[in-house]
Amino acid sequence: MPPVSRDCDRQNASKRMMKKIIPMSWNRFVSRMIPCIAVLAVLSIAAVADDRGEGPLLADQPKQITVDDIVRKFASKEKEFKEAREQYTWRQSVKVQTLDGSVIDGEYQSVVDVLFDDRGRRIENVVFAPQSTLQRISMTREDFEDIEKRMPFVLTSDEIPQYDIKYLGQQKEDELNTYVFDIHPKQMEHNQRYFEGRIWVDDQDFQIVKTRGKNVPDVVKKKGQENLFPKFTTWREQVDGRYWFPTFTRADDTLHFSSGDIHVRQTVKYTNYKRFGSKTRITYEGQELPSAGPKAPDKAQQGQSQKP
Repeated sequence: MPPVSRDCDRQNASKRMMKKIIPMSWNRFVSRMIPCIAVLAVLSIAAVADDRGEGPLLADQPKQITVDDIVRKFASKEKEFKEAREQYTWRQSVKVQTLDGSVIDGEYQSVVDVLFDDRGRRIENVVFAPQSTLQRISMTREDFEDIEKRMPFVLTSDEIPQYDIKYLGQQKEDELNTYVFDIHPKQMEHNQRYFEGRIWVDDQDFQIVKTRGKNVPDVVKKKGQENLFPKFTTWREQVDGRYWFPTFTRADDTLHFSSGDIHVRQTVKYTNYKRFGSKTRITYEGQELPSAGPKAPDKAQQGQSQKP
């Protein structure tokens, strides 16, 4: 998300300097502090929302299984999940906002159905796309790729060699017992981007149920040409009683551009997952699944949601 160029930056800076020179009365000081306090309150609420349902992180070693075996198991499951999701359709709703204090001063929205055409090729059908009112940042190709590919992060057995993976312990996520890992790319190849942060792995299904971090690297060519990306959290829910698919992503972060800080808020919802009735084989734990038909009740529909 690069900042949009503004011709009046110097004038605004001059006005801010003038305001600093003019003494403030106590009432004016209080009136200016109230929005700041409100923003801090909002950020605190956001942090609590991201942590809601989390128990304490316990530095306990896993029992009756090694850390390497956990990594091997969840990486294998993630590969199955990635291949299976390619055979589903869903609705993707995106909202990106910039805030000046507590006031939303720009917004981008879109709702698309991710479908297949009659030849089985992946397509997107735009349902809702009002004119963007973003003025201080712009949406880039990398932003849209993050929404599509990297915010619903997967870490498959093919990708494991690219990352350093550190076991942290065990933590309760709502009703789930999870193993917690920090992951970092070992090195960053040119024109490649990666996830860096923390993942939570269910101790029964050995699938990632939550991720928190950011997509790296930021793209900074020179002053004024910066493409920065917010920290985010993605929650997953179980679909068809088998796969933990991403359903909700939330970002609430301040991007530090050379021209000034910009507070960005972003949500992405992935809803209405449906298995596409094709001849493609989908496997789970080494067994081929039956073709698309009546869905097994999933935990999300039974109220066992991982969303905030």
